Amino acid sequence: MNLQYFLQMGKLVQSISNLVHGLQRERGASNIFLGSGGEKFGSERKAIAAESARLCIVFEQALAEIHEELTTHPVSSHLLAHIASALHGLESLAELRSRMKTRAVSVSEATESYGLLIHRLIAVVFEAADTAVDPSLARLLVAMVHLMNGKEFCGQERATGSVGFSSGSFDIAQAQRMTHLVEAQERCFEVFLGFADEQSRWQLQRLLTNEREKEIGRLRQFGCSVGRYKRLASELADHWFALMSERMDELKKVEESVEGRFHGRCVERYAEARSSLAHHEALIASLDQPENPAQPLLVLCESNRNGEPQPGKTWDSDGVGQQFGRSIFDLVREQSRRLQQMSEDLQSAKEALEDRKTQEKAVLLLMGHRGINNDEAHRVLRKLAMDQGKKLPEVARALVSMANVLK
Repeated sequence: MNLQYFLQMGKLVQSISNLVHGLQRERGASNIFLGSGGEKFGSERKAIAAESARLCIVFEQALAEIHEELTTHPVSSHLLAHIASALHGLESLAELRSRMKTRAVSVSEATESYGLLIHRLIAVVFEAADTAVDPSLARLLVAMVHLMNGKEFCGQERATGSVGFSSGSFDIAQAQRMTHLVEAQERCFEVFLGFADEQSRWQLQRLLTNEREKEIGRLRQFGCSVGRYKRLASELADHWFALMSERMDELKKVEESVEGRFHGRCVERYAEARSSLAHHEALIASLDQPENPAQPLLVLCESNRNGEPQPGKTWDSDGVGQQFGRSIFDLVREQSRRLQQMSEDLQSAKEALEDRKTQEKAVLLLMGHRGINNDEAHRVLRKLAMDQGKKLPEVARALVSMANVLK
């Protein structure tokens, strides 16, 4: 594996994380600006948009730095396609901001545009995780992409809640969307806790048990259960936005912890690879050095399950001394053990990514077949899983398999 590629990829992932956070803040400020008819967050929105533009430049610079590695590393074509899609989406930001300045765009349209762009950027991290062949790096990237998705669902919940509280009531669609977004965050955080490093897991668990979460839960109850004919106090909108913004800032700190661990692990693996290479080169070089002829020769035997040598399954060392032969034997055995462990760990990470891909395919199938939106498709999928007493990935795989059969 080209570890230099992942050292550069770590910089790209960090720039995406920062850009996504900036766009999420810009989306929130834009929602308030448009929802208030341009009376609120005018200057704040401009400042936040300027910061997002700066972060976009940083992302493009990180992408330029990894350009050579992307062209020489056997990356997935899906990764390159998602990078191209993200760049295309960023090009449309200037027009969106221009229309927003004159309030020629609705809140829902602006929210959807930002959401699509953020989704494209997160997809780059998702595909980067899919190209990782080192399990320790793959696990951290799996954790990162699920945390980023959970944080994005949190941002969407902030936007949905802001609209409901600002208008003084939640309609049925808004209440259902709030419920869906809460459940989606929980699923993402559950996967994150299974793959993140210990420090990052502790940070998220501390966040989820913060006193702030109780107040957020209370406000969620308003959004998910209060009837649309019962008016809500308008000041709840500012309170909600402040709480959720604080929550997202805390989630960003957890992201930064994972980013730091990912970069640190890349450096560690790079050093390990160089050390291992030096050891192998020294071992190979020693082949040219004659050993003490008086030293006994090494005979390797293939043993059975009980550890006893099998008859006829022995090989002499063809002149290789015992000390050197033992070194080779230990090296091969250690490498075999490490490769087996790496294979098992990598498989676990790849399965988590594949489960997410399959669930998204199942949602798209339900949307197309039933003519429903994304939220409704997720609810249908969850209901199918509950009714059948199965996990979501199992039901999703069954749906996708059935669709493939019926093609």
